[in-house]
Amino acid sequence: MKIDADSIRQLADLLNETGLNEIEVSEGESVIRVSKGAPMAAMHAPAHIVPNVAGMMPSDPTIPQAASLAPPSSIAANHPGAVTSPMVGTAYMSSEPKAAPFVSKGTSVKEGDTLLIIEAMKVMNAIKAPKSGTVTQILVDNGQPVEFGEVLMVVE
Repeated sequence: MKIDADSIRQLADLLNETGLNEIEVSEGESVIRVSKGAPMAAMHAPAHIVPNVAGMMPSDPTIPQAASLAPPSSIAANHPGAVTSPMVGTAYMSSEPKAAPFVSKGTSVKEGDTLLIIEAMKVMNAIKAPKSGTVTQILVDNGQPVEFGEVLMVVE
């Protein structure tokens, strides 16, 4: 197998520019995947402990409680209404910087409505609602890099 070091360097630079953790490109039967390894501390982060502050008991509603140990994106990934990214790129919630977002949590959408835009290689790609329903979760922020298969939002 011939290794194209320049292509690998370009992909590594692209990872650094976009903040992505992994990128893969293929041409014919050749595939190049470049991935940043997660530091061990990030993989085994300890749970946050809420101290018992005077007058604040753990059942106090002003203290945030964890609903689940799994991050929202991993819960949403198994949801039948999960809308995933069809590509690597940058997510934009509106058509231009100062415009209102296409949708927000609680918005009713029809199948085919634009939910957000993903910019990939200077091309704006509209991500459409796969079905009619209500947007119950938005898991990406405006301008956030996204990866292929990443859950963007949930439509129920």
